[in-house]
Amino acid sequence: MVFRLIIVLFFFSISAFSQEKYIKHTISKGDNFTTIAKKYGVKPKDIEEANPNAPKVLKLNSVLLIPNNNKKGTTKKTEIATNTTSAVISNSGQHEVREKENLWVISKKYNISVDDLKKANPSLENEDLKIGQKLNIPSTAIVSNEKTTKNQNIEKPEIISSTDAEVVVEVKPKETKYLIAKKYGITVAELERQNPFIKKKLPVGSVLKIRTSKEKADQQIKDSSVASQTQIAENNGAASEVSKPEIIPATTDVEVVVEVQSKETKYSIAKKYGITVKELEKQNPFIKGKLPVGYVLKIHTSKEKAAVLEASKITPETKDGLISPVQVVENSEVKNDSSTVIRVSNHSDLVNQLIVNATENIGIRYRSGGTTRAGFDCSGLMICTFNNFDIKLPRSSIEQSRIGFKVNSEEAQKGDLIFFRTNGRRQINHVGMVVEVLDGEIKFVHSSTHGGVMISSTKEPYYGRTFKQVNRVLQ
Repeated sequence: MVFRLIIVLFFFSISAFSQEKYIKHTISKGDNFTTIAKKYGVKPKDIEEANPNAPKVLKLNSVLLIPNNNKKGTTKKTEIATNTTSAVISNSGQHEVREKENLWVISKKYNISVDDLKKANPSLENEDLKIGQKLNIPSTAIVSNEKTTKNQNIEKPEIISSTDAEVVVEVKPKETKYLIAKKYGITVAELERQNPFIKKKLPVGSVLKIRTSKEKADQQIKDSSVASQTQIAENNGAASEVSKPEIIPATTDVEVVVEVQSKETKYSIAKKYGITVKELEKQNPFIKGKLPVGYVLKIHTSKEKAAVLEASKITPETKDGLISPVQVVENSEVKNDSSTVIRVSNHSDLVNQLIVNATENIGIRYRSGGTTRAGFDCSGLMICTFNNFDIKLPRSSIEQSRIGFKVNSEEAQKGDLIFFRTNGRRQINHVGMVVEVLDGEIKFVHSSTHGGVMISSTKEPYYGRTFKQVNRVLQ
């Protein structure tokens, strides 16, 4: 009997010690040692040592012991934070970091920029986010939160302004999430949050409910009315001025007739004639969906551009009357050659949308050949991200490294592609997208074989050692 009592006391003491020294974590989808370690601010090696019998491939709903860096008062602090979160957000302008949150998610929640968030929290320049960490939120970002009630969901602190309106929209053929979001002055992430059923696909004919400003709603109603009047006018044989209100100056512009050649894209054609893709589609509405080879396009461009292109047809560098695109050679020097750069009208907005879209996949597992949320490989993540904004990239990382133009690592910007030669390879075999640049450190989102979709840094020895180049594909 005494022996049994000793055994019970022994296990009780071990249990008490474990509760003080470790935190229990239940495995959920997308978890691995690396992502769990980042969540709790510990090293993957520490978790492995605390769980010597844990399998390399973690099982759902199994429990891991996480080393507790703050042993004293952890439970009490958690309870206090839970009970006072609502007051903290509204009174002191703070936000407590939750699971799976990152800087972009938090900045979007409070409708501020990542830079503003960092200015309010200088420690973020050198440290990563940790679960339970409290961040200062600029006062301008939490004005609407002061009106929230105690029973309101803390996950959604923003209040829809009385000046906003909700519009019901039916998805038309050839429309994308980006185009719809831009039309109503919101982000793709906000559009998906308001209509969760479109996160994977955007079915034609589906009905969306969109909250936007009254001005935007009134403008779209007005545009729709003009469009319907235009259609009626066309059906009745009315004057062409109704459907084409713009007048092209005959003294400076000319119309050229172009036949679509093999491997040509809207971007390459628009760039060649000094116009945007949107203008090209406006002048030739039948190519809004696809660009079939052999189609004849009518393009309005300047006399100078038309003359230069006409002259280029007889130069030895051309083939079939088209200038061959210059690609970046693997061992070439850094060049400012923009022949394969995709030019966009609102560069900053598009780059931010790309980053938000890519980082929303953090935690999704690595999958060789994967290009969907079921799993990504490195180039597949880039293809999926850019394809959401109608930008086509080559399939492999080595092919992606040959588009755009190289820039020095000191000149890297958000939205650039960053390339590596890992595992002792002689050529590029890994790619990511730059999301932040700070004092010589480049942070990038990528799909890693050991951690899935995650954010890493060139300050990490492994990526600093295997770094190869940075390419700019947007301008």
